[in-house]
Amino acid sequence: MHRLDATTVWDEIMEIRLHKGQGKLQYVIEIGEHRLLTDEPASVGGEDTGPDPHDLLAASLGACTALTLTLYARRKQMDLQDLDVRIRHAKEGDAYVFRRTIAYIGNLSLEDKQRLTEIAEKCPVHRTLMGQIQITTEML
Repeated sequence: MHRLDATTVWDEIMEIRLHKGQGKLQYVIEIGEHRLLTDEPASVGGEDTGPDPHDLLAASLGACTALTLTLYARRKQMDLQDLDVRIRHAKEGDAYVFRRTIAYIGNLSLEDKQRLTEIAEKCPVHRTLMGQIQITTEML
């Protein structure tokens, strides 16, 4: 059992594994029982068979936003019928910037939409990206 600090037990955390796929730069991402592909576009030597890593990171933010807002709206019995979450991302100067837009579909008041937008700022991936991140690398 490995511990990061007194509260983190590494044996209880989801492990994500990657291994070489079929293409020149393609990798298969294994997350539990799920399989995804990642690749790079042809312009950098890949075959564009899957999203690149930055797209996957942006997709994580978008997915977390949609799921968090849907769960919140259900709990508060808001008439949120659907969401259109879009994430644009790029390097701007020294920062990597994510621009999130959310269109709310349903019978919602302006106050409901404002509250949902506040909740989007609290989705777990948003909080992770805005918080302190530590990355350690071990050679096996």
